[in-house]
Amino acid sequence: MTTGEGKHTSGKELLVLLYRGIRLLARQRLSTERPNHTLNTTALVNELYLRLAHNDRPFRSEGEFVAAASKIIRHILVDHARARNRQKRGGSEVPLQLASLQFDIYEGHSIGVEALDRALTELANIDERQARVVEMRFFGGLSMLEIAHELGVSSKTVNRDWALARSWLKASLQ
Repeated sequence: MTTGEGKHTSGKELLVLLYRGIRLLARQRLSTERPNHTLNTTALVNELYLRLAHNDRPFRSEGEFVAAASKIIRHILVDHARARNRQKRGGSEVPLQLASLQFDIYEGHSIGVEALDRALTELANIDERQARVVEMRFFGGLSMLEIAHELGVSSKTVNRDWALARSWLKASLQ
């Protein structure tokens, strides 16, 4: 984030400044996971901090930081699910309730976090902005206006991307 003198703020510094909000975001993301999830809020925030500290790049704005943090949170959750599934012999994916993903794709059905990650990766190959909108909305908890500001597009464009991405994900995940 830019300071008064035009300097950029590092990810570590922003995480300290925005700790409460990031912790709330982590708690919200983990609430969509299975009840006996072994990754807790503190562990997720700590892992986010470690990854930000390892790649300590400057951020121009709080929105840019949250967009980057949402991508990292997505990867942490997917990496955790993959590690857990590897530990189980022939382990299968741990399902997520789609209704809790705010997608309104098909309620009552569940998918694995890895399947969602694969679908988002595939969507990014088709339309990167739509995938970023989903990532920032779900994993970052950003509002449509915040996403529009971060992507440099209108809120109407973000709403359209959100609707198209949800439709595409519904078709892809069925």
